[in-house]
Amino acid sequence: MKNFEDILRSLPDSPGVYIMKDKSDEIIYVGKAISLKKRVRQYFQSNKNQGLKVSSMVKQIHDFEYILVENEVEALVLEANLIKNNRPKYNILLRDDKQYPYIKVTVNERYPRVLKTRLVIKDGAKYYGPFPSANAVNEAIEIFHSIYPIRNCKLNLENKETKFRPCLNYHIGRCLGPCLGNVDEEIYNKMIDEILKFLNQKDDSLITNLEEKMIISANNYKFEEAAQFRDQVLALRTLHEKQRVDSINSLEQDVIAMARGVEEVIVQVFFIREGKILGREHYIMEDSYVEDRGEILSSFLKQFYIGSTYIPKEILLEEDIEDRKTMELWLGELKGSKVSVLSPKRGEKAELINMVKENAIEMLNKYGDKFLRKHRENLKGLEELQFLLQLEDRPDRIEAFDISNISGAGAVGSMVVFEKGEAKKSDYRRFRIRSTRTSDDYKSMEEVLRRRFTRGMDENGNAGFSLFPDLIMIDGGKGQVNRIVKLLDNIGVDIPVCGLVKDESHKTRGLIYNNEEITPSRDSFSHKLMYKIQEEAHRFAISYHRSLRSKDMFKSELDDIPLIGEKRKVALLDHFRTISNIKRASIEELKAVEGMNIKSANSIFNHFRKKEEE
Repeated sequence: MKNFEDILRSLPDSPGVYIMKDKSDEIIYVGKAISLKKRVRQYFQSNKNQGLKVSSMVKQIHDFEYILVENEVEALVLEANLIKNNRPKYNILLRDDKQYPYIKVTVNERYPRVLKTRLVIKDGAKYYGPFPSANAVNEAIEIFHSIYPIRNCKLNLENKETKFRPCLNYHIGRCLGPCLGNVDEEIYNKMIDEILKFLNQKDDSLITNLEEKMIISANNYKFEEAAQFRDQVLALRTLHEKQRVDSINSLEQDVIAMARGVEEVIVQVFFIREGKILGREHYIMEDSYVEDRGEILSSFLKQFYIGSTYIPKEILLEEDIEDRKTMELWLGELKGSKVSVLSPKRGEKAELINMVKENAIEMLNKYGDKFLRKHRENLKGLEELQFLLQLEDRPDRIEAFDISNISGAGAVGSMVVFEKGEAKKSDYRRFRIRSTRTSDDYKSMEEVLRRRFTRGMDENGNAGFSLFPDLIMIDGGKGQVNRIVKLLDNIGVDIPVCGLVKDESHKTRGLIYNNEEITPSRDSFSHKLMYKIQEEAHRFAISYHRSLRSKDMFKSELDDIPLIGEKRKVALLDHFRTISNIKRASIEELKAVEGMNIKSANSIFNHFRKKEEE
């Protein structure tokens, strides 16, 4: 550890955020302080009263920096963002990043739509939720569309004079076709009002009508039809199912309590809206070091609400937190109105917290061993990899790359990320190969790795690319690995690279590293981890390739004709209705289409004549 006395003496007595780094310049801890001078100095004083986390962290500090801010709220926001983006080793980290779905009714549009969304914005639409069950939301929206012929297209219908060609939903009677411009807005909006009444829980006639249909179908021995109505009723009831909490007022509340295991914390959150429990969810936080309970809850609040689409008026905590006032100011700014953070010790709200606490303990008892066992197996796998490859440090962040193509067509690359043995899907990336149209996996892999690391070295930083891995895994043997090692050396990246090789059954066999094959036992933790990483990289590449092929299948034959853009393509289809009619058309008939000239007509005519000759 360096001697920081001179730097510590010059620290300002001002609010800010401090960033601790290790010898590899990796951020290992981020904290905030009202006074940087007082707070940062505490780390380097006598360690007699320091906890395990602090004493362990201080030994790793090779350098630190700080950022001055205007006030405590700015410090809190900056600290939360730095933790979220860098996931420092010694900060308490929230593993789950869940956003619950809402039902959005676009009353801000002419001819409103009913959609599922996970993002709430101030756009004039009405939002209902959040709902814990995404399946129930999907089913409910499908029911609305089956009962009410409302649109689900993205067409801009604000201009009353604009008309569009109707889609399939209009032809099969699932949409009135407002795109045609002749639908009575009053009739349409009456259907939307009925949906809003149901979502506002002011009218349950939707459920009643479905129940009546279910009974009629059952009485007529149409049991499959009755079962469909039954499932629809259950889905709609799920949206309304909110367990009532006696004697609690109608405030919007999130109630938060926690239970601690050996190496993990389970935080339980109950979502209460209008005095009813809308749903609940548990979250896991890494807790490898002894922490104050209030500090854990404070870390949870910052990481949970910084990306949240919804913030309630009141948050109940089982423990008071040191920065409660600052937290209230920050949450209030996010919500746009006052937010209270309370930790009541008696009364009805305290009883509610106790109920949530009991659920957290029950969740820990039920799943804690499973979480801990999985976490330990992942760490053992990483430690085995460190030993097998003779690495200086445990490879906590691994990036794996794979290429997918079919006979060289539409090659794509995938990058998957694993942190401490768990997939970190928010950091996954996809690449469309540009450098080659042939089946050249070597060249394709080089392109993917070059793009990934040159973006990461961009001085402005690049979201998702600025954090480098401890180990790179690629799908390939010695030749592939050596090409990538040479590439990284040329662009100035010093990260170990190994290849994942498969056996005759196309299953993970071992690793290629430093031109040697390393084959761990199939029942070892490292082999299980390698297999998981390789399968995920392959799955991600294949899924991307399939989605691109699927899109290509729906391209029109008109897309490849010179001088024919989107407007002319639409005009041709409106005029001739089918591609077959366009193929048979004469030049004079093609010229008669709106927006067509002699050159474009000749281009179409010659294109299809050439096709016939081929």
